[in-house]
Amino acid sequence: MKIVEEYWTMGAYDAVVIMEAPDDETMNAFILKVGSLGNLKGQTLRAFRRNEMEKILAKIK
Repeated sequence: MKIVEEYWTMGAYDAVVIMEAPDDETMNAFILKVGSLGNLKGQTLRAFRRNEMEKILAKIK
């Protein structure tokens, strides 16, 4: 896993961290481990790059 970008934010969330992992299972395991330590509450979002979204949209035409 690697951190791609970090943003400190105002509002409901203190930070947004963009990370890359080899697969969803690895990311999930990491988030569960960090959350189990009790000092972080997070939310994961699956994001799609433009070319990935274009492929998805092509399937519904």
